[in-house]
Order: sequence, then structure tokens, then C-alpha cells
Amino acid sequence: MAAPLADRLRPQSLDDIVGQKHLLAKGKPLRRIIESGTIPNLIFYGPSGVGKTTLANYIAKKTNKTFKKLNGTTASTADIKEVFASTDTLLGLNGVLLYLDEIQYFNKKQQQTLLEYIENGKITLIASTTENPYFYVYNAILSRSTVFEFKSVEPKEIEKAVLRGIDFLCDEMKTDIEIDDESVSHIATACGGDVRKAMNAVELSVLASPEIEGRRVVSYETVDELTQKSAVRYDKDGDEHYDIVSAYQKSMRGSDPDAAVHYLARLLEAGDLPSACRRLMVCAAEDVGLAYPNLLPIVNACVDMAMKVGLPEARIPLADAVIMVCNAPKSISGITAIDKAISDVRAGKGGPIPRQLQNKHYDGEDNPNKGQFYKYPHSFPNHYVEQQYLPDSLKEARYYEYGDNKNEQAYKAYWDKIKEK
Repeated sequence: MAAPLADRLRPQSLDDIVGQKHLLAKGKPLRRIIESGTIPNLIFYGPSGVGKTTLANYIAKKTNKTFKKLNGTTASTADIKEVFASTDTLLGLNGVLLYLDEIQYFNKKQQQTLLEYIENGKITLIASTTENPYFYVYNAILSRSTVFEFKSVEPKEIEKAVLRGIDFLCDEMKTDIEIDDESVSHIATACGGDVRKAMNAVELSVLASPEIEGRRVVSYETVDELTQKSAVRYDKDGDEHYDIVSAYQKSMRGSDPDAAVHYLARLLEAGDLPSACRRLMVCAAEDVGLAYPNLLPIVNACVDMAMKVGLPEARIPLADAVIMVCNAPKSISGITAIDKAISDVRAGKGGPIPRQLQNKHYDGEDNPNKGQFYKYPHSFPNHYVEQQYLPDSLKEARYYEYGDNKNEQAYKAYWDKIKEK
């Protein structure tokens, strides 16, 4: 079976690698390290399909080291030992460059074994991960490595790879390939910053296109059909998930309906309806809260409807609710109050509940001051009477501060008038 186009079309120079100009442009640190010929242990961190493996292959050729590749999802400790054993053979005369893809799947013991073999210098490690290495990689390995972050590739850069892929297939298939600029741009945009996805789309589009008068004619319709879902970059358990849901809630909090609807669309296109609903409800309570409390049942009703009808129709009530949250006044007085109270409780502040608030129970003969002494507010004018509710040790505590929105200021004016009496 032929290797994917992305593997058959590996760049032959640093300038052929699309994207990552913040690392590989002339004068940038990583480029200078590679050109020096002395390669330290490296960790490449970033989304898939942005050139991590490509660059590792290039570095191995540049340094004349034997290139070994393992994948953290399938490799074992025995595989690591086998790579180390190769350093004592003719293949390992110039050293071995081990490319470990998805290092985050190695457990601590496996990473400790790896550490033993990179410390003596016979193995140079280039590890890649799609997750934050500071959370997933053993500290001892991190301290002996340099971390470089790879980023999604911009469409204009990916267009260069698409055109190079077309030229490569022309030579390989010994036929002319006709594709318009709009289709090239669509592939570059729809791949979501993933060059490998773009290359796959190029190859599939060419293979799916008819041969007309001795040339392959790639239509926009064919390209669109083969790339319509490829732009969704998402991992429900990874950084991408948390980045999207964070941006989604922060956009609602920031009252930006355009951004909030965009991130909602990304969640829904990834099929993550529960996250879209959960963050929406949290934001309605946390960020709108008492500024517009009537919004809570409205948002809840929209979420109920979305869960009942499912996708794709769920997008309609959710979009309505997201836009309402964005446009609603904001207040965090509620969450601020409960967080302050929780902080005091966790700090051990409390004490006995005031006698007048306790549940009615029998007073023993040893109690010289029998009775509960609770004042029933509804027996007093305006349904209010002053009495102590907090424990003695916290009776001066203030957790809730009225927000500066119209709704809470109306509450404040009402109670200020009553309590002054």
C-alpha cells in the first residue's frame, strides 16, 4: 500500500516546510540549533499535522544520525531498550536520533527508562506531543530537553503545500492535473491548519476526479465534498477541547455574540452538545446571575429543548440562548458571595448556630434561659425584623455586595428603605 502523500512529499530543506516561521525562519533559535549540527534533546508541542514529524525526519538526515521512530500509544519498554542496543552497532556509529511521537502516552516508568538512555548522549531524543508537555512529561526529561511549540499553519502557507502536492502528483501519475485557485484556497482553509489533512484532501480530490482529454480535472464540488468536515480540530479529552470551551464561555462573559456563536459552532460541529449546554448554563448563572435572574429559566428551557431535539436542530435554541447571555447585563455578585462563604467554611470559621435559628427542641433543666427567641419576620411590618442570623464569630461578615446593575440596585434601594426604619 502506498504511503500517504504527506509522507511521500517530505520537504528537502527547512525552507520547504510550510508554517512555523516563528521557529524556522532565518535567524530563529530552532533553525540556528539545527544548522549548528549539534542537536540537543527536543520536545515538539502542538496540534497534529503541523510539521513535527517532518522536521524530526529532516533533522535526522541533517545530522547523519540513524533515525528511529516509536509511538507512545504502542511502544513498550522493550522497544526503548532495542533502540538503545542499536547504538552499539554499525548503524549507531554517529548516534541515534529517537523520534517518540505522542510521548504523553508513556507512563512514568517508561519515561524513567527513556531517561536512563538519553543521559549518556548516545541517543538524542525528539519527542512530540499534542498535549501540554508540562502536564504530561516527566520533569526529569523536561529538564534535559528544550520545548518548542508548533502552531496551526495559516491557509496562505498551506496553499504552498497544496500546489506542491499537485505538482508532485502530476509527476507521479504522469498526467496533467487541472485545479482552480478557489479549490486550492478551499482545501487550505478547510483543513483547519493541519497540513497532513490538506495533503490527504489533495490526493483524494485528484483520485476522485475524472480524466478528461488526457488530464485530471478537479472540480470545486469534488473538493468541497471531500473536505467539508475536515476543518473540525477537536479532542474531547485534550487541550483543544478545553481551549474551545474556555473561549466559548469567555466570549459570552465578554458580551461578544459573534465570537460566542463561532465557538458554539465549533462545539456543535464536533458533536459535543453536552459541553455546549453545560457551559451555557454555567455562564448564565455565573456571569449574568442576579443582573437578570429571569434569564436562568429561559436558558434552562433552551437547553432542555436542545437536548430533546438533538443535533442539528439543537443549534437553534442554543444560538438563541447564547446571544441572550451575551446581550444580558452582567453581575458576579452571587458567585463572589458563595465563594467568600465557602472560603470561611473551609478555614474552619463558623461556630454554633444562633439559638434563635436552631430547630425547636427540648431545653434541659440545666439551661437557665429556656426558649428559642426566634422572631418570625412575617409577623412584623414589611415582613422584616432585625435579628442575628450568622454565628457569633462571623456576625460582622459580609459576603454579598450589591452589583451595580439596575436589578440589584433596585433590591438595594428597597431593603435600605425598609431596614432604615
